[in-house]
Amino acid sequence: MSDAKMTETSVPVVTIDGPAGSGKGTIAVKLAQQLGYHYLGSGSLYRILAYYRLQHMPDTDDLQALLERCETLRIVFRPQGDEGDVQVLVDEADVSDALRTEDCGGEASRLAVRPEVREALLKKQLSFRKAPGLVAEGRDMGTVVFPDAPHKIYLTASAEERAQRRQKQLRKQGISASLDRLLAEIKARDTLDKQRPISPLRPAADAVRVDSTELSIVQVVARIAALVQQA
Repeated sequence: MSDAKMTETSVPVVTIDGPAGSGKGTIAVKLAQQLGYHYLGSGSLYRILAYYRLQHMPDTDDLQALLERCETLRIVFRPQGDEGDVQVLVDEADVSDALRTEDCGGEASRLAVRPEVREALLKKQLSFRKAPGLVAEGRDMGTVVFPDAPHKIYLTASAEERAQRRQKQLRKQGISASLDRLLAEIKARDTLDKQRPISPLRPAADAVRVDSTELSIVQVVARIAALVQQA
C-alpha cells in the first residue's frame, strides 16, 4: 500500500446515517464544528450534479459528459453560524439557495436512480476524507461509502417526533402542513428507503444507535462527541 493511501485511510471518519427527519444534517454540521473536522452532506451532491446539468447542460442528456465534469467540480461545504446551516460552494460560487429549488430536487431524484451516477458520486464522496477528519451524513455512509470508518452512528427518532419537527420547520417558513399528512409521508419515505434495491437504509453492523426522540440537538451532539473522544 502506498504512503498516500495509508495517509488517506488513517484519517478518522464519523458517519451519521439515519432516516429522513432524524436531524442527522444539523447534528453532523454541529459535530464537525465541535471536532474541527470537515463536513460532507452526501445528499447535496446529487442536487449539485442536478444544478450543474440544469445550468450548464440543459439541452443535452449526455450523462457521461456530465459525470466527467463532476470529477473536476470543486465542492466545498462551509458550516455557518450556530444553527447547523451550511453554505455550499461549487467552483467558488455560492449555490446554497439554488440547490433548494423544486426543479433541482426533481432532477436530483431522476439522476439518483442511475447506477453510474451513484458510482461517480461515490468517488467524489471518498475525496472528502481529508485531515484532520470528516463527519459524513447520509443514508449509506457507514455501510457503503466509508465501511472502514472508526465511528459509525445510526441516528433515529420516532416517526411521530420527526413529523412534529418537520411541521415546526415548515411553520418557521410560513408554510402550513397537516401533522397527519407529514406523518404518513415520513412513514412512506422510510419504507421506500429501506426497500430500495441500491444502498437501502440500514444501520451498519458496528454502528452505535442513537435515538434522538427525547434529546435536544445539544444533547445528541454531546453524546456522539463523547463516543468519538472516548475511542
